Amino acid sequence: MNVLIVDDNKIARTTMKQLASHVKDITVIGECVNAMDAYNLIQEQTIDLILLDIEMPGMSGIELTKNLNNKRPVIIFTTSKKEYAVEAFELNVADYIVKPVTPARFIQAVDKAREILQSNTEEFKMHKDEFIFIRDSNIVRRLKLDDILFAEAMGDYVKLHTPQKFFAIHTTLKNVGEKLPASKFIRVHRSYIVAIDKIDTIQEGILVINGKAVPVADAYRASLNKRMNIL
Repeated sequence: MNVLIVDDNKIARTTMKQLASHVKDITVIGECVNAMDAYNLIQEQTIDLILLDIEMPGMSGIELTKNLNNKRPVIIFTTSKKEYAVEAFELNVADYIVKPVTPARFIQAVDKAREILQSNTEEFKMHKDEFIFIRDSNIVRRLKLDDILFAEAMGDYVKLHTPQKFFAIHTTLKNVGEKLPASKFIRVHRSYIVAIDKIDTIQEGILVINGKAVPVADAYRASLNKRMNIL
């Protein structure tokens, strides 16, 4: 894991660096004394985990977290104050450590961060060889892009339909749409993304793929017709 340490206290940064040096899969790639410098560095480099102080001059650690949006690494707050815990966990951070940080508590927090990173990467991996890896229950399975008929959002899951069966993945349709190549797939409804070359028929707002009906929302109909080069 590439780790960034963000703290205005030099002693605290040194402590975090020493703790990190004892974890073999951690590489500390930078230290920042304020949140603004950290924000700029995050835009430029690939960072997996931030060890982030909360109370700093200028932008706080909580404000930094809120401003990272989609380019947000996993975050562990490291602070001397307990009163920010509720607000911190509402931001879906991995952990909240109150200083002074013990080695055991540090390892516990890093283990949580590692699990989050593994989950994020293993649920849905894209490869240049025209296939993806998906997490199917406790199995990581290879799935050819050419086998995917359409993706269907169902609550907290997305079903990837193939001619034989479907695979349910704990993710969002937005995430799936970002991974699937736009040259092959198109969104036709807030709950559906379809493989363009698998469409059999379209009639009255319904398209059919392999005998299954998929609704086409008005907002997506024009872009679908354009992509299909309908005569």
